[in-house]
Amino acid sequence: MATEYGQGYGWDGGPGFRGEGAEERRHLLPAALRAPIEARSWREFGYLMLSLPISIIMFTYAVTMVSLGAGLLVTFLGIPVLAAGLAGCRGLGALERTRARALLGLDVAAPEPLRMTKQGPMAWMGAMLKSGASWRHLLYSVLHFPWAVFAFSVAISFWAYGWAMLTYPLWFWLFPVYGGQDGLQLYGDQGHSIYLDNPFEITVTALVGLLLTMATPWIVRALTQVDRLLVHGLLGPSKLATRVVELESDRGVVIDTAAADLRRIERDLHDGAQARLVALAMDLGLAKEKLTEDPQAAARMVGEAHGEVKTALQELRDLARGIHPAVLTDRGLDAALSSVASRCTVPVQVEVDLPARPAPAIEGIAYFTVSELLQNISKHSKATRASVDVWRIENRLMIQVVDNGVGGADVAGGSGLAGLAERLDAVDGILVVDSPAAGPTRITAELPWRG
Repeated sequence: MATEYGQGYGWDGGPGFRGEGAEERRHLLPAALRAPIEARSWREFGYLMLSLPISIIMFTYAVTMVSLGAGLLVTFLGIPVLAAGLAGCRGLGALERTRARALLGLDVAAPEPLRMTKQGPMAWMGAMLKSGASWRHLLYSVLHFPWAVFAFSVAISFWAYGWAMLTYPLWFWLFPVYGGQDGLQLYGDQGHSIYLDNPFEITVTALVGLLLTMATPWIVRALTQVDRLLVHGLLGPSKLATRVVELESDRGVVIDTAAADLRRIERDLHDGAQARLVALAMDLGLAKEKLTEDPQAAARMVGEAHGEVKTALQELRDLARGIHPAVLTDRGLDAALSSVASRCTVPVQVEVDLPARPAPAIEGIAYFTVSELLQNISKHSKATRASVDVWRIENRLMIQVVDNGVGGADVAGGSGLAGLAERLDAVDGILVVDSPAAGPTRITAELPWRG
């Protein structure tokens, strides 16, 4: 294991514990007061202002091309027109993803590419028409227009009225000087009118404007949440395509892990047991030659060879245990983890509460996960006690390893924990590390339950 405790033990608990390692920013003003002047609020407001003209272009293009393509389907021209319309919608979708990334901080991956079995215009048009991502981009171009009209109207109204009323004490004098009236008219008919002209009314107007100004960023933020959902749901890759990419990545991790394990086994055999057996064969050959000349020396050499045989057998047992321990196959996780805990340098309390045995693959991953974590505790944690708990929640196998060591474990930086997290991720598992600088360290692993 490359993971180190103490000085290099810096296990950062991950997003669920320390906000991805970022330090908490301190602000002089509370969020409600600083929201109107924050850059994020102005970026989101600018996003909604740009949405209306862009959505008009997208809606007009989508409706025109689809209508034209559908009308021409009675001829061959309808197919290329419709394919070109879908391609244009994909291009506009790329623009929308870029705009969302720049103004909303929403990073949405590009959708799955076209799957073309052949080359040529006909294959391209067929792939474009068969692509679900193309039709989702078309749906976005149509649905975004009415929402953009609504969001634009609400945002510009609250923003304009809020700032206008807040700054009313600064510009109300324009009405009597240039407008010929006492102030801003709140109500008026043929016989009666109300103007905001005295100090009390001006102050109340400014206070109402302050409330609107403070509320507007949160209203804008709520409106942009709908845009985030639209962009993420319609312009990104589908769940199926995302899952395929994850499975391909997990398959690569599994292949790399298996190759690394094979190399480790080959290296251990070559450098350990094989080297001892070669030396043993040479010693026995020398003993055979000295058997008639010097029986005592031959007997001594045979005795040394016997010791080498015992050592080689022990190394082979350790190697076999590292591949898959027999106790795990015969007696399950409880006995196997108790055996691992007995070899740890600190006292370890093991508690396994499982209604049945999981699948052998999941059982093996759980065993090696606990084994590696206990090795870390033995080598680096400086702990005086540790505990291992294994239980089942619905369709998940839960593993928790806790120690009272120095803490500060880091799952990043290519350490052993990172490799362990990759192994768990390959089978839809999760590794969560909670390890403050002064300890204790709590590592929780989740694995799918497969009976």
